[in-house]
Amino acid sequence: MESSEIDQESLHAVKSLRSKFEKLASETVSSQRVSGNGDLLAVAAPSSPRPRATSSSQVDGPPPDALYLRASSSSSDLKAPLKRVPPPPPPPRGSKSVIPSPLPSPSPSPLLRPVPIPPTSNSSIKDLSLPPSVSSLKNRFDTPPSSPSRIQSPRQSLTSFSSIQPESKPAIPPRPVSFLAPSHQTTSPDDTPATSRSPFSEDEQEIAEAFTSKFIPPPIPARQQPHGNVDGNSIRKLGAHFSDSSGVSGDSDASQRSSRPIIVPPPRPPPRGRPSVSPNKGGHTFMPSSVPNPKFSSPPPPLPVRRSTAMPQEPTAPASMPPPLPNRSQVTLALNGNEPTTGERKPVGSSKLPPPPTRIIGLGDKLPPPRRPSTPSSDEEESGEEDEPKVQAVDLMPDSSTSFRRPPTLGFRDGYSEPRIHVHPHAGCVALSGSYAVVGHGHHIKIYDLALSEVPVFSLDTKDMGVKEAKVTCMEIRPTTSDADHGFLLWVGTKEGHIFELDIRTGAVRGTKYAAHLHPVMYIFRHGRSMITLDESGKVLIFFPDPENQEDITLLNTIPRVLRTTDKQDFVKMIDGKLWTSGRLEHHGTTATQKLPIIRIYDIFNPASTGRSLLPLEHVGPVTSATIIPSQPRMVYVGHEEGFISIWELDTEDGYPLCVEVIKVSVSDVLSLEGVNNRLWAGSRNGMISAYDVSQKPWLVTNCWNAHPGLPVMKMAVNHFAVGKVGRLCVASIGRDEQMRLWDGLLGLDWIDKELVKSETSFSSFHDLTVLVVSWNCDSARPDALTGEPENFNFLNDVLHSVGHPPDVIVFGLQEVIDLESRKMVAKNVLLGGKKKPEDGGLSDKVTGAYKRWYDRLVIAVKTAMPRDLAYCVVHTESLVGLFTCIFVKTTERGSFDDVSITTIKRGMGGRYGNKGGIVARFVVGDSSICFINCHLAAGQNAVRRRNADIAGMLEDKAVFAPTEHPLAYVGGGDGSMVLDHEFVILNGDMNYRIDHRRDAIISSINNGDLASILLHDQLLREIKFNRGCRLRGFAEGLLTFNPTYKYDPHSNEYDSSEKRRAPAWCDRILWRSRVPTRVRQLHYRRYETNVSDHRPISAAFSVTFKAFDKETREKAKAVLQAEWNEEQERLLAALNSFYVTQALI
Repeated sequence: MESSEIDQESLHAVKSLRSKFEKLASETVSSQRVSGNGDLLAVAAPSSPRPRATSSSQVDGPPPDALYLRASSSSSDLKAPLKRVPPPPPPPRGSKSVIPSPLPSPSPSPLLRPVPIPPTSNSSIKDLSLPPSVSSLKNRFDTPPSSPSRIQSPRQSLTSFSSIQPESKPAIPPRPVSFLAPSHQTTSPDDTPATSRSPFSEDEQEIAEAFTSKFIPPPIPARQQPHGNVDGNSIRKLGAHFSDSSGVSGDSDASQRSSRPIIVPPPRPPPRGRPSVSPNKGGHTFMPSSVPNPKFSSPPPPLPVRRSTAMPQEPTAPASMPPPLPNRSQVTLALNGNEPTTGERKPVGSSKLPPPPTRIIGLGDKLPPPRRPSTPSSDEEESGEEDEPKVQAVDLMPDSSTSFRRPPTLGFRDGYSEPRIHVHPHAGCVALSGSYAVVGHGHHIKIYDLALSEVPVFSLDTKDMGVKEAKVTCMEIRPTTSDADHGFLLWVGTKEGHIFELDIRTGAVRGTKYAAHLHPVMYIFRHGRSMITLDESGKVLIFFPDPENQEDITLLNTIPRVLRTTDKQDFVKMIDGKLWTSGRLEHHGTTATQKLPIIRIYDIFNPASTGRSLLPLEHVGPVTSATIIPSQPRMVYVGHEEGFISIWELDTEDGYPLCVEVIKVSVSDVLSLEGVNNRLWAGSRNGMISAYDVSQKPWLVTNCWNAHPGLPVMKMAVNHFAVGKVGRLCVASIGRDEQMRLWDGLLGLDWIDKELVKSETSFSSFHDLTVLVVSWNCDSARPDALTGEPENFNFLNDVLHSVGHPPDVIVFGLQEVIDLESRKMVAKNVLLGGKKKPEDGGLSDKVTGAYKRWYDRLVIAVKTAMPRDLAYCVVHTESLVGLFTCIFVKTTERGSFDDVSITTIKRGMGGRYGNKGGIVARFVVGDSSICFINCHLAAGQNAVRRRNADIAGMLEDKAVFAPTEHPLAYVGGGDGSMVLDHEFVILNGDMNYRIDHRRDAIISSINNGDLASILLHDQLLREIKFNRGCRLRGFAEGLLTFNPTYKYDPHSNEYDSSEKRRAPAWCDRILWRSRVPTRVRQLHYRRYETNVSDHRPISAAFSVTFKAFDKETREKAKAVLQAEWNEEQERLLAALNSFYVTQALI
């Protein structure tokens, strides 16, 4: 048979989407069964010690049942729902068969003859006998190739190929007909570089004949070539030999093909779950070619372009038979033709490195112990990771350092204390109108007129009203058009579903609607001239007046409209004409981190509206309250548990609110909210009420007071009718302490106090005191270590003489007096600390020896350095796990010092451990108060937020000291219980704020004297400047003109040379705060060169101006301001009345 004939016939197969080679193979099989084994195109192959299959063949390895051929990967094959048949047994050794040529020939091929297509039954295929085995294939592997070559599928009638350049698209190699793998991305597991065999030789024809004689070939997948190239001249002829060189030679036809334009291959399709071709495993499947296909009856369209199946391999001649290789993933050529890539797509940025090793624990082995948390350390540099979200949220919460802490109490009777009315914390309900307060609980109703007394005017029982055994559940004032009845008619809902109307002036019942609801009436709301009632089952009754007349609604004559909502709502309120509801158990998500409260909003005055469910932007607790601030009428503020407030915008396209922001305002739950004047009032679970100025970011706490000490603020309500009836803005709060308290919503006392400060110089006298503050982290050094070098020996004397004249107050603040790394020392300090101190302010007898040694040394140093005729006394001493404070005062000034007190604040380990924290001391001089804080904050280069949290915890602690009887000495309406209640606050210690810069650059700037360049990177200065939530923003600090004081090698002037090589920093600082900045003047701010510690000591001297009031003159000035406030109050009330009318509240 001539090759031209084979090429002529194979041209039809190239043009077909579903190859005709299946038909040709079927005809060959049928012919073989009749005439026996043929030897057409057979080439004798030398023997080989171990015949191995290429990526597209199987030779003498798997058992008969394990030999499969895979079906074509063309789209037509994938769509055909054909049942795959089991594979035929492998051919015997030495067999030869005819393989049809896949390339066209100019003359008809004798292989194509009219033989019927065999049936598709599995039995017929299994019964096929295979030709003898190709044992002569072994000789292929005896001679290794001279250079790597591409593994090609067997071809016929091709002797050479042209070289393939790596810059161009490689030539498309020929493909086998009968046993080529259907996917050009698949290779055999035996084709690994470690065991790669020599390229194909002339024995490939014998292999092809053996397989073609009995196998049904799969269809050829689509070729990646232009359609115009498919002709008799451009189709390559088959050959029986491949060159061993890296390049592949070819004839003129192949050269013509290689000279065509380079075609960029299209993007690869997603990987398919196809088994690899392996001679060791029966993973091959194929589609029977005998299935009828209507495409054979018509000329097939030209084949699409396909990629080359060539794959670079590095041939290696194995010395012995290697063990069977496992399957591996499909491999294709990279676009540059240099390295293969896996068939599966990797994510962008995926590394080629192997995964990190994992620790394997055997079955039944004991699990390793968990890692122990690191013990607190004074220089814990690895604590740079930020703490839990609570710590990170401190900077984002509103700043309360400048808030007024005086409770804005309100009374309707001048000269009398504020009224206190008992209200049941759970089942009680309250209604307010002017000076009237109505309280209901159970079957009792009490009516108070607070302008007369705190005794109820009427005490009513439901059985006396004709509603026997009814229990009151809710109340609300009904709107009227009559001015005489305005604010005096009350609707009362009961547990039995009844509603009755009560006149609070007389206590008489004016109407009753029995069984208005079948379930308990839980809420009653007023909106314009309408009334809305809601029961426990979600049924809503809307009572609205007849629009044709001006008559008021009544329980007997007005027929309500019914609306259905969800049942068992925990929050319901009328806001901007819509009904807002939310249930505690409604959450979006299944895990705790995905819980979001669902807020359902109903437009109850629009019968066509069905309501809408809305969600906040992020995780917040259940809804507890909601309100609108009069100064921002188009925003709704919703309070949540866990301290969150969500902000909703009302002006939207669809008319329903949209959540625009979520803010965390407290670590305690927000249980109640009310918009009062231009402030947002929030009641929390800890009993505090805070007034927020929401016009700036972050929010500012303008007022914060303890409304219900230690108990939750359950509800707050604004008395809208008091604006017109009494001329006051009254806000009521109900706490778990069963008390209802009244507050001035306009905060008049705060306005007067602020104005008094502006004219304080007109009724005050002033005198100055000199204060010297010394701060040093001594790194557990003993006092007797201050010897040897002059800088050490003269340290205390130099400090005490740093001021031109003897100071009036000397404050020593030491840190790390004991070794914080020693557990024994720390435990001893904790056990002995907190003992009673003597009345003279000296050191307790039951403290560790380190504090005693430093106390004795400081006393001796003061006596030695100061003149003999000038005596000092100790007014304060305190210790706290390494912290030590000792305060000296001139004996001549001691009589003017009052309200002397000292305490400690623990900040380590969540406030349970004193390795971090502060010692707080205070006293009152005249009508001024001063507070000293010696602190040690969290360590670590990156622990900025933890340090901020430590400062915030100490400054905003509500119960540092006990309240005192010096109200004029404290600022912000405070009683002296908080640090920020004091007029002057001086803060010193190891604050541990670092420099965010490279160590080499810092040291270089220090050596060059360029401190300004590294001050830009100081963490404390940056926090004060850029972090609006930093609690130290109200503090001042002198200019840092000395080198960083941390961290030195002990007994050396070199910065840290240990393995950690910590960067230098100004960890030791002294700051101050004054209500009037001009009343504190810094005299000096310097450091000392004592080298017994890793820190250098610092000191600062101040001239502080204390005041004393002229009480009579002050009262006259206050009376003038009171008259001005009355005018301002009338203006504010007129604006509020207009707002309440707009909101349909009155």
